[in-house]
Amino acid sequence: MERALASIVPPDTQDDIANVGDALQWIVSHDTGPPISRHLETQGTLTQMLEHVVHRSAYQLKEADPHSWVIPRLTGAPKAALLEIQIDEYGGGYVEQMHSVLFEHTMKGLGLNAAYGAYVDLLPGITLATVNLISLCGLHRRLRGMLVGHLAAFEMTSAVPNRRYGNALRRLGYGSPVTDFYDEHVEADAVHESIAAWDLAAGLAIAEPDLAPDILFGARALLALEARWANHLLTAWDKATTSLRAPLGRPPHSD
Repeated sequence: MERALASIVPPDTQDDIANVGDALQWIVSHDTGPPISRHLETQGTLTQMLEHVVHRSAYQLKEADPHSWVIPRLTGAPKAALLEIQIDEYGGGYVEQMHSVLFEHTMKGLGLNAAYGAYVDLLPGITLATVNLISLCGLHRRLRGMLVGHLAAFEMTSAVPNRRYGNALRRLGYGSPVTDFYDEHVEADAVHESIAAWDLAAGLAIAEPDLAPDILFGARALLALEARWANHLLTAWDKATTSLRAPLGRPPHSD
């Protein structure tokens, strides 16, 4: 998987490696991935929204856990920055505010099965690849820089799409608690963006300069896979077919 990722991730310049925080800002701002959140906000059907939620359930129902594997592998300021982000992800100690629990409520409110892995047989390889990337980085200490870069890019690209997903659900007639997961991310990730880019990622590059290329690779790998995943969904929907390996079945009410 590492070799495959290397074949689709563009190389970094020495200037990028020397200025990780600035490089992350540039990478994210110049991302050309398909605008799936805009599609769902403005014209997505209920069936498409349900499919999107099912795709995302592979990660969101365990949100934060794979990134937490890197906690004991960091020290000092980067570790403190990571914990600041993760504390919010776990609801600040309140189980009902845990992001994974909020996503359970979204799924249940949409009439979906919120048990982890319930839809794994319906998920195409590109969806599994987006989740396997996090697990790959998290399970190997040598890839801790990649995991930090992944998390940084994840947080930096979260707030605007989640606002659009919440708007899409409201347009389709849903409110709280279905939209709470997305609304929470609009607020939380707007704060996390700066912490992840500068205190965590750039801070780790300063503390361990040898990890700078890995940090940027992790960010670029996330965006590359997300672009392929979004393109898969939009291509299927343009053809009026399911983006899953088989149709979900009848939604809770018609489009």
